[in-house]
Amino acid sequence: MGRKVHPKAIRIGINKEWDSMWYAHKTKFSKVLEQDLKIKEMIKKSMKDAGIDRIRIKRSANKIEVVVYVARPGVAIGRGGEGIDLLQKELRRMTKSDAELKIREIRKADLSARIVARTIADGIERRQPSKLLVASAIEKIMAAGAKGTKIWISGRINNASQARTVKATSGSVPAQTLRADVDYAFEAAETLDAGLMGVKVWIHRGESNNSKENEE
Repeated sequence: MGRKVHPKAIRIGINKEWDSMWYAHKTKFSKVLEQDLKIKEMIKKSMKDAGIDRIRIKRSANKIEVVVYVARPGVAIGRGGEGIDLLQKELRRMTKSDAELKIREIRKADLSARIVARTIADGIERRQPSKLLVASAIEKIMAAGAKGTKIWISGRINNASQARTVKATSGSVPAQTLRADVDYAFEAAETLDAGLMGVKVWIHRGESNNSKENEE
């Protein structure tokens, strides 16, 4: 059953937390959820060069707090804070409520599955050899202090006529140990000649029973 369960979803309440934290009545739930997805899509588009790890949304009665964890906060904030000011105005216009945007820096970008997966996907889109991208990523992940990592790339690799999956592992990545802090992410690379290619990354960062999900 290890492969059939999302590595982060199965650990909610043990060492992971929800990315969106709010309550809505069943008649308003779909609208609020749709708004969350639009907020995340807009932030990912405007901060794509900042190295986004995750986006957390907290809602109270008339206030929305959006916290973006990035590897390069200077890129996200912009010159003199101009970038974050424009984005905060757009958030307030979209949500029609008091929205506050915060930027947090993560200490070790090489231990973020999202950032690693996006880096590999960007490399594939620039026609770099996937084998070298994976080898370089694994080396950096293990050097950053990870207990283990697993990377899968699926699609028409090297412009082959038939799709296949290339798997690379290093160390141990427990699938069912709930106290294991396993970060997981999926990103898609859009290539012109080989179509879409999927990148999946698992990073085992040790064991943790802290439900506050290690704040980088």
